[in-house]
Amino acid sequence: MSAVVLYCRAGFEGECAAEIQERAAELGIHGYCKAPGNSGLVSFHCKHEEADHIARKTPVYKLIFARQLFVRVAECNELPIQDRVGAMLEALAELDTDVLPKCGDIWVETADTNEGRALSALCRSITATLRKSMREHEHLTEKDTDRRPVMHVMFRSTHSAMLGYSYTYNHSPYPMGIARVRSPKNAPSRSAAKLAEAFKVMIPAADFDKRVSSGMNAVDLGACPGGWTAVLVQHGMMVQAVDNGAMDESLMQTGQVKHFREDGFAFRPKKRNIEWLVCDMVDKPVKVSHLMADWFVEEYCQQAIFNLKLPMKKRYPAVQQYLQAIHDRLAEAEMRHYELHAKHLYHDREEITLYLRRT
Repeated sequence: MSAVVLYCRAGFEGECAAEIQERAAELGIHGYCKAPGNSGLVSFHCKHEEADHIARKTPVYKLIFARQLFVRVAECNELPIQDRVGAMLEALAELDTDVLPKCGDIWVETADTNEGRALSALCRSITATLRKSMREHEHLTEKDTDRRPVMHVMFRSTHSAMLGYSYTYNHSPYPMGIARVRSPKNAPSRSAAKLAEAFKVMIPAADFDKRVSSGMNAVDLGACPGGWTAVLVQHGMMVQAVDNGAMDESLMQTGQVKHFREDGFAFRPKKRNIEWLVCDMVDKPVKVSHLMADWFVEEYCQQAIFNLKLPMKKRYPAVQQYLQAIHDRLAEAEMRHYELHAKHLYHDREEITLYLRRT
């Protein structure tokens, strides 16, 4: 039996499993999940053709708790240290010819756990040999290409690895599903990385320059000390930073930031010329959801990125409740032309990040 393998943050395997089971059921596919606690991995077991169908038809960017998805075709649990590559090739040779498509690149990965990170040196050292051998055995194209699937080799230990593939038109373009981002050099808080990642992951690269550009007007609710404001300033935006606290002085000296010492829930801009609304306020998630929807209903902004805190238990049902609250609020106002996506990003902890855009 084949499986769909998903990467997630350690500790969120249950939420990831519930989500993929729901998405598979929508496609008429029924299987079962294995989701070891704190492993950062979930596997949904089903027939190979069903796993391939999921990999083609379940949009990865719409999955909230999964960072990456690939079809597992082989599992090697007794890799000899002296010839791991040879053992993998033998496992692939035993497969039916149509199970593994010819791939255009190879990613050697681990789970995002302490145990996984300890294997990163092995992954780096074996990648070149793996690529060369997979090409010699015609599992890879002669040159890297994004027109073919990506082969995944996922090490679980020094002697255990899973092999599979993902489709380049429906996967995270980042190995392990983790986008590498750089926060603004002088950002006053580590939270800047969350917005920097959200911009990179949640906005299509082809549309980025159109949706995020210099000269746009933005509002940052709950801005202090200015981590998210720093990202907006880095992109050349003019920012209204709303918070009763103190803003970072270096941000104020850029001339791009105006500080409003007001309640973020009560604040409204004087002009309806705001492109971006961002919000990282710690408050009841449904309350924040209603606030974001109200800004759109009242036509104060065109795009928004905001965080919603998660409960300790029943997190997936809670996320569904938050999303439904936004959909309901917009439906009441007869607003139909919008897109809404949620993602549990690498820099998120007990929270999710949402992107709402008027279309």
